[in-house]
Amino acid sequence: MNMTLRYILAVFGAVITIHYVLSFTHTEYGRATSLSHLTSHFTGVNPVDITPIPDRYFPPFSNDTLSVDRRANATFVILARNSDIDGTVRSIREIEDRFNRRFRYPYVFLNEEPFSDDFKKRVSVLSAAKMEFGTIPKEHWYQPSSIDEGKAEAGRNRMVEQGIIYGGSVSYRNMCRFNSGFFFRHPLMEKYRWYWRIEPDVHFHCDIKFDPFIFMEENHKVYAFTIAMYEFEKTIPTLWGHVKDFIKLHPQYLAKDNAMGFLSETGGDTYNLCHFWSNFEIADMSFWRGEAYTKFFEYLDQQGGFYYERWGDAPVHSIAAALFAPSNQIQFFDQIGYEHNPYTHCPRDENTWKEEKCTCDPKRNFDYDGYSCMSKWDRLW
Repeated sequence: MNMTLRYILAVFGAVITIHYVLSFTHTEYGRATSLSHLTSHFTGVNPVDITPIPDRYFPPFSNDTLSVDRRANATFVILARNSDIDGTVRSIREIEDRFNRRFRYPYVFLNEEPFSDDFKKRVSVLSAAKMEFGTIPKEHWYQPSSIDEGKAEAGRNRMVEQGIIYGGSVSYRNMCRFNSGFFFRHPLMEKYRWYWRIEPDVHFHCDIKFDPFIFMEENHKVYAFTIAMYEFEKTIPTLWGHVKDFIKLHPQYLAKDNAMGFLSETGGDTYNLCHFWSNFEIADMSFWRGEAYTKFFEYLDQQGGFYYERWGDAPVHSIAAALFAPSNQIQFFDQIGYEHNPYTHCPRDENTWKEEKCTCDPKRNFDYDGYSCMSKWDRLW
């Protein structure tokens, strides 16, 4: 073997050795240079790079609870009825096992009626974290007197005839309006800045070893999601027209470098129906409590569309976040495996899927479904 070939093989061997050392000692390097990550650029399976969470956000992992000293001013918030107890127990058990046994963030439970002693008893044994139970003020929940009930009833009947899910439900509309404009005003929520919304009977498929709240706080994020999809157009036929009217009245609230491109292919003339699925969201309540969103919600509420149509909190939150915050303040958490039946987000990155012991099937990742809006989010980057 000549000297040149020996030299080349020696250099190649040294590079391979250094690569494996860095892969095992530096998480970010390992993720960035994984075979699945590199081949994604050629196969088209992953439309964009998924930026890994930097190592500094991962505290030393332990099976013991409370592995960290620092926490954000944050809480989980769960809107549930007493009848939702079984699903609520399952959700808490999973988020505790996958995340909160190490971080111990508190819980706020909200209900239109007082929680039963049985509900409190069954959830209280699931976590060492603080739990608070609140009743929603009637003025924040029930259909306001300003709504023309005859008109609202006619709208509900049309939706029932069209077979639209929850089309005839007043309570569902109450919930959407409450989640759009009031949950962050509840007295139990006022002391917190950040929240993580959890619903009964959802699933967390992967270990979450980093703190999303701290990550968002330090990186100036205001809103985070795991699933994006299209809204049912028949539930919001006039919503975008009112959004455009509001923007004309208050152009000062539009953020520079906003995410209008996620919502519209026509520069805002029409709405493509894309929104972040808000049954999972982590967000900064300072944003909802701020002037832009407060004025926006008040304007929409005056139009009556929560009851005359069936406006959901998901498009309302999504449109506001996309327009009133710079796009780089919205975070897609690929690392969090999440399921709300029938849709599942499973991490795209294979190393994450392995390292975080995910139970979801990557092939069922909703990101690649035709009803997903992730391709529209990805194209912004």
